[in-house]
Order: sequence, then structure tokens, then C-alpha cells
Amino acid sequence: MLITCWSVKGGVGTTVVSAALASTLARAADGGALLVDLAGDLPAALGLPDPNDPGLSGWTRAGPDVAGDALARLELSVGRDLSLLPRGRGRPGPVERHEVLARLLAADHRPVIVDAGVVDVDSPCLSLLAEASRSLLVARACYLTLRRAANPPVRPSGVVLITEPGRSLDRADVESVVGAPVVAEIPLDPAVARAVDAGLLARRLPRALERPLRLAA
Repeated sequence: MLITCWSVKGGVGTTVVSAALASTLARAADGGALLVDLAGDLPAALGLPDPNDPGLSGWTRAGPDVAGDALARLELSVGRDLSLLPRGRGRPGPVERHEVLARLLAADHRPVIVDAGVVDVDSPCLSLLAEASRSLLVARACYLTLRRAANPPVRPSGVVLITEPGRSLDRADVESVVGAPVVAEIPLDPAVARAVDAGLLARRLPRALERPLRLAA
């Protein structure tokens, strides 16, 4: 199972949703789960040091001579049941290498959750959205987000909606604009920010994240 989380605007919570979804699936799946970082922020969100090696960016730049099993050597342990493929340093490689990456991740025996970050029509990782068994747009019910989501680079299979008090737009508005169902609603909760600040997101998942994401999984 390959699940890709992405957004059309920065700062909506894609990294936190990806990490929480991976942690939820890791506890339920035999063999754990794999979290893939294409945005670059997951080590910080998980309380890990930034990797010094090239990571996935280096793998996608390396070309077809680098075997697919080299990905396994890039994995970092986040906990007993969760591994992380970090983005690493440098610019990502071409579209063709991301297409290979998408096929390899889709064939993994574990649930694989990808944090693709902000995606537009020029993103090299569009193939990971197309290959995914579930493509989840992470969005807030605000005008700027929905304006960009009205013409997404890929139509998502579902929306993870971050809800905030005082917004005039609601779930129905989001579903109407995006053309996909809201599969989880996550309220803004200070407990989530505290877990991220303490580096405990994968170890002590706040209920505000865990309960809604069980449905999204």
C-alpha cells in the first residue's frame, strides 16, 4: 500500500499528517511501515538529527546504475516498527528516477507513506501521486488553499482537512471545490504542536491526530 500526502500550499500540516499516519499504520501492520520524506522536514518533526548523506535526493540523481536495493541502506530507524527514508541533501533528480522510485515503493511489502510536500505541475514526484493507492491532499478550509486546489496537478482520492475555529468555509465547500471526499478532519490542537516541538510525534501520538487518521488509513 502506497499512500502519498501532499498539498498545494505550504504550511498546512502535510509533514505532521504524514508522520502521524505512518505511526498509526506502523502499529497495526506486520513488519511495520516506511515513511518517505520528499519535502525535507520529517527528521525535525520526528526529533531526529538532519542526515548528512545525500539520501533520496542523491539516489534520484545517481541514475539507473544505482540498484533499487540501495534504498534499504538509506533507511533510518524511527522506532521499533517505523523506518524513515530521508530526503537528504541537494536537489532531487529527474522525473524518470522518481518514476522508478514510485514503482519500488509501491512494491514494498510494508505500508509506505510519502510526504511529497507542496506539489505543482512541475514537481518531479508527480508519479508518486499517480502510482499511489491513496493520494491524500492535506488542506485547510481557507480561500487561498481552495483557490489553488481548484485545479490540482493530480486529482486526489481524498482530502485530509485541517479545521480551524472561525473559518467560514467548511467540509462541503472543500469537497465541492476539490472534487474528492474529505476522509479525515483534524482540528488544530496545541497538543500536536507540543508533540512536534518535543520530538515525540512518532512516540506519543496525540489523539487529535490518531483518531481521525485511522479512517484515512
